[in-house]
Amino acid sequence: MPQGVPLAGTVPDDGLTTRQRRNQALLAVHTGPGKGKSTAAFGMALRAWNQGFDVGVFQFVKSAKWKVGEESTFKLLGELHETQGTGGAVEWHKMGEGWSWTRKKGSDVDHAAAAAEGWAEISRRLSEETHRFYVLDEFTYPLKWGWVDIDEVVEVLVNRPGNQHVVVTGRDAPQALIDAADLVTEMTKVKHPMDAGRKGQRGIEW
Repeated sequence: MPQGVPLAGTVPDDGLTTRQRRNQALLAVHTGPGKGKSTAAFGMALRAWNQGFDVGVFQFVKSAKWKVGEESTFKLLGELHETQGTGGAVEWHKMGEGWSWTRKKGSDVDHAAAAAEGWAEISRRLSEETHRFYVLDEFTYPLKWGWVDIDEVVEVLVNRPGNQHVVVTGRDAPQALIDAADLVTEMTKVKHPMDAGRKGQRGIEW
């Protein structure tokens, strides 16, 4: 789609103007086994911040102790907004203690309860139009594991009020979420350094 021009025959007969259709809220899903799902979502969030959008990031699986480079950067951008009025406000939340792959703290019941509590908070914010741009990082996993009801999530996301953009990341996105999304990107691994025994490194993975 060069210059954002829709493919021939794809413009819907919905009574909306080009401007109205262009400014509709977007639900995006970044899924698949390849690297770059969260990275791409944070890149979109950076664009949103630059447009003055209020940005809310909610991480579901990474441990509260895990520090990603984007977190530090967005906190600085949030401070820049507070002190100079540049860009948009930023909130960054890790949704619960011990939501790591190792699950060192708490039982599955604890993790499920924390995930449900985290989703309830996001649902409340969506209903109140708290943010303009949301990143639900690795949110597909609580859905896959049955910790959060997929039907409820789809209903809330599809019927969210106002002009709130939402990006969901993580492997194995449920089909219902894919069907509801406006933009779905599947990251497919062709090669990865880990295949050759190389571990993640700073500046690349974090």
